[in-house]
Amino acid sequence: MGGRIGLLFVLILGVVALACDARGFASPYQLGIIAANSASAELVKIPDVCALCEEYTTKALDYINENKTQSEVIDILHNTCHQLHTFERKCISLVDYYLPLFFLEMTSVQPGDFCNKVNLCQNIANMSLQFQENSCDFCEDTVSKLLDKITDPDTELAIIETLLKVCSSLRKSASKCKRIVLEYGPLVFENAEKFLEKADICTALHACKDSKVVGRGFISQLLSIYYGNNIFMRMVHLLKIALF
Repeated sequence: MGGRIGLLFVLILGVVALACDARGFASPYQLGIIAANSASAELVKIPDVCALCEEYTTKALDYINENKTQSEVIDILHNTCHQLHTFERKCISLVDYYLPLFFLEMTSVQPGDFCNKVNLCQNIANMSLQFQENSCDFCEDTVSKLLDKITDPDTELAIIETLLKVCSSLRKSASKCKRIVLEYGPLVFENAEKFLEKADICTALHACKDSKVVGRGFISQLLSIYYGNNIFMRMVHLLKIALF
């Protein structure tokens, strides 16, 4: 029974949307767009989403609970049932049985409770603050895991083997391609490791706060690690020569 009511609920929402458009009201879809645009605003404005949710939920419930709206919904669903031919009677009986239950259920819905259940009014400000505080830890943890991967010999070997397989498919340039990969591949890993160890990436990305000036220092670290003719770019350049 719960599954049927849920299915009917979805169907009725679609019908109500059509009825709203026909009578010049904002449809639930349009209301959703408004709420989504508000939710994508700056973090400082996020708490307004709760008020918007309660406001538009109230309007939607008032509209659904109108007798005229309910009559329109019943007529539309009955017309839909008429198109099912063999299942017409069964469809009409289901609509006549479950629709009054649905409308009765709607009269007991409270906007505040609904918005809390969909997590639009629960500690939004605290969630925003917690996200800002955790972003630094998340960034540093990600960089640490990436460093572990890069320094793992198995990872390096797997990547080198994949590149060599690609080289093998090049036929005429296969031997030259493999030589470049074997010569410069380990250097790329070595310099990537140095970069992750020395460069304060999370501070540069503003995920972590730091009293030191970031920007030029970060770039100078990058340039000092990838000295002279950048190892990686050098490898790519040689591969292009080998292929073309």
